[in-house]
Amino acid sequence: HLMESGGGSVQAGGSLRLSCAAPGYTSSNYCMGWVRQPPGKEYEGVAAISSDGTTRYADSAKGRLTISKDNAKNTLYLQMNSLKPEDTAMYYCAARRSGTYCTNPPAPKYWWHYWGQGTQVTVSS
Repeated sequence: HLMESGGGSVQAGGSLRLSCAAPGYTSSNYCMGWVRQPPGKEYEGVAAISSDGTTRYADSAKGRLTISKDNAKNTLYLQMNSLKPEDTAMYYCAARRSGTYCTNPPAPKYWWHYWGQGTQVTVSS
C-alpha cells in the first residue's frame, strides 16, 4: 500500500522530490522513512520521520535531503537538493508501526515492516 513516485535522472547539483502515497500510515503510530540501495551495494537508511514529526537522517543526507509528510494527503516526501552521483540508487518508502519511535540513524532494511516498490534516482556528473 506504499507507492513511490518522483524519481528520474538529473545532473549533479540538481533537485528531485520523491513522494510516497501512504494511506493509513502518515497520521497513525508509524515511523516512516526512505531507504535506498545503490547499484551493487547494501541498503542504506536515508531519512525517517516519526508519528510526532521527529526526523532522523543518515550523515550522508544531512543538509541536503529533507523528509516530511502531509497527513491530510496521506503522503510522505523526500526533498533532495544538491544531488551527487553517489545518490544514485533505488529509493524505497518504508514504514513500521512503532509508536513515536524511529531508529537513529534510520534503519537500513530489516527493521522496516512495509515497503513500496521503489523509484529510481540517477544522478550524472
